[in-house]
This record gives sequence, structure tokens and C-alpha cells, in this order.
Amino acid sequence: FSDTPPITVVMAKPHSKLWLVVGGVILCALVIIAIVLAVLLSNQDQGILPAHVLLSQVPLIDGHNDLAYNMKLILKNQINEFDFNCYLQHNPKWNCSSCMTDIKRLNDGQVGAQFWSAYVPCSTQYHNAVEETLEQIDVIKRFVHKYPKQLELVTTANGIWESFARKRIASLIGVEGGHSIDSRLAVLRQMYELGVRYLTLTHTCNTPWKSNLKAENNGLSNFGKAVVYEMNRLGMMVDLSHVSHKTMHDVLNITMAPVIFSHSSAYAICPHHRNVHDDRENGGIVMVNFFPEFVKFNSSKPVTIEDVAEHINYIRLVTGVDHVGIGGDYDGVDKAPVGLEDVSKYPKLFELLSTPQSGKPHWSTTDLKKLAGLNLLRVFKQVEKVRDSMSNQVPYENLLPEKPDSQYKSVPMWADCGAGNAY
Repeated sequence: FSDTPPITVVMAKPHSKLWLVVGGVILCALVIIAIVLAVLLSNQDQGILPAHVLLSQVPLIDGHNDLAYNMKLILKNQINEFDFNCYLQHNPKWNCSSCMTDIKRLNDGQVGAQFWSAYVPCSTQYHNAVEETLEQIDVIKRFVHKYPKQLELVTTANGIWESFARKRIASLIGVEGGHSIDSRLAVLRQMYELGVRYLTLTHTCNTPWKSNLKAENNGLSNFGKAVVYEMNRLGMMVDLSHVSHKTMHDVLNITMAPVIFSHSSAYAICPHHRNVHDDRENGGIVMVNFFPEFVKFNSSKPVTIEDVAEHINYIRLVTGVDHVGIGGDYDGVDKAPVGLEDVSKYPKLFELLSTPQSGKPHWSTTDLKKLAGLNLLRVFKQVEKVRDSMSNQVPYENLLPEKPDSQYKSVPMWADCGAGNAY
């Protein structure tokens, strides 16, 4: 065997291609895991988060509540000895069908911020509108100060977040009706100093400088345009609930800041003159009203929470999820939809929207947070940004002409508004 070459045993070594295959399998597995996690997280963000948890993370901001006017009607603004923890609506002493708000129900409804309306009737125009509006601003402030552990007066977008973090209901003031400033820019400016952060340009009556919904052919006069400019300069939100279609267009043509509709619904669903047409938008927000007459026109059936959701879904489809909010109009109306009987019911609305429904938009947790309050906060911040950009502008000193055009003559309209005359 000496001539036979030696036998060499060679141990096989792993081939580099084998490692590539193994690595590829591992990589595919990681990708699959990532996809599964993404789907799970996506599902969590698509409305699975319970309403009470969602509303503990962002403030639910309601654009309009008329509790202050009920204080005027029932208590004559004498609130020092009154307990707002009680259920006024069920108290035979008051017999108040429109009393849908109290401290306990606000907390049950997880309200994070509320715009309280300082409203006085159109009958005060040319008489004592300014004085009575100041009384309403005063009673709102006194009401808020009466409950410092539950409520906190704020005047900024950041203030809403700060109040929410302190587990207080951020309380803001809106004046409902341009007649409250008596066609005086000085009054507008002083109301801003008192904490007013939006003005509804009209109510159920025309003013000498703009028209309400019953006067569709009229819009803003030159003085009315000065009012809008001055609101932009101050950082006061322009509220177009109640205004005529022409006034809405006039405002959108000149305002430098996004507008709000503090308590209005979709005209396409309910063709009531109080609702919003879907032909224009400027980055603002429509805060859906719960008053049955504005939700379902001439309905023989009870209006329900589902009908309100239909308006919210429609506005979302037309303008996008960034431009819809909540403006219940509680205490300014004498009836509410089934399922939304008072301010404690807001979570039910979010539960309904978060439940997938065939043919309806899919609401993620992020979407619902925008509806609850993030959309209004975005608009509010933008209004403040416009204010800051105009800080070097001087106040307007325009005066209303002594003889305004007859088309702007104030004609009280409340007499023929019927059931649509909600505050």
C-alpha cells in the first residue's frame, strides 16, 4: 500500500449561501411580525380605544352652551346661594325644560372645555344690549369662580391644555350676536379684554352692518368688514353660526384667520337656514348642533343620537376630518336628541362613532381626538398666530355711518323664526 496516496478526510464547512437563506428567513419573520404589530396598533387607533379613555387624553371642547342665559331667566343672575350640582331640569321649583347642564353632568360627560355663551335677546338692540351682555359676561365669570375645583377661566389655546392637565373644565366666553357690541369697535375691544374669545356676528336680527340668516341677499357693510378685521387683529374667533349665506361669503373673502361655526349642522342633510352650506371653507371648523330642529327637518319621528352622527359624518366627508367639532347648544334649546339628552351623554356619541358601521366613515382614535377638541385647538392657535402677525397694526377707528344703507336696517326676525329660534 506504500504507493497508495493517503486518504484525507475533509470536514464540510457551512456555505455562505446557507447563511443567506437563514438570514432571509429571519428577516421575513421579522417583517411579518412588524406587519402584525402595525395592524394591531392600527386597529387600536381606529376607534377601539374606549370613549372614556380617549376623553381622558384630550379635552372634549363644546362650542356653545347657554347656561348663563338660564341663570338670567331663572335666577336673575343671583347665583351666590345657588347650588349647580343639582338637577335643575327635574326640579319642579324651576320647571326648566332647557336646563341640561350642571356640574355633575359636565363631569359625567367628561367635558374638558366649554365655551359659555353671553347672549341677550335682539329686543335689547338700540337699548341696553351692551349693559346686559356685560352682565352675562359677569355671571359667567362668577359661576366659574364659584367652582374653582371644577372650572377654570381660560383665554388661550394653551390655557385649555393647562386647565385640562389640572383636571379642570376650561371655561371660555363667546358673545352670541353682533348687536351686543352696539356697532362700536371700542366695545368689541373691551369685551376681548374681559375674556371674550369669539363673537357670533349675528343672531335672529340684522344689525346695521351685517345680516342674519333670514336676510339671504344682504351681507357685510364696510363697517362690518372693519369688525372682522378688528377681530383678526385682536385674536377673537369669528363665529358664523346664524349669519346669512351672503355674510358668510363676505367674511370668508376677507378674514385672515380661520372661522368657526360654534353651533351649526349640515344644510345638505337638514335644509334649515341655520345650517351650513358645503360650498366654502377656509380651514375652520363646523361644530355640530344637537337641536332636533337643526338635525332633522320637519321629522315626524324622534331625532336620535344616530341622526347627529350623520351630520358629523357628512361634514367629515365634505371638508375632511380636520374641520368638524361639537357645539351641542345645550341650555339654549328645550329638547335634545334621544341619547343626547344632556351634557352627560357626550361619551355615548364617541362610542357610537367608534363602532364600525357599513357605509359610514371609519373613525380612528386619532380622528375622534380631532373631533373632540384638537380641531378647535388648531383653529384657536391659528387665530392667535394671525393676531401675533398683526401686532404692529393699529386699531381700526371706523365709525358706523349715521345713515347706513337701508339694506342693513335692523329688522327683528325672532317673531317668525318659530321652532328654529334656538339660542
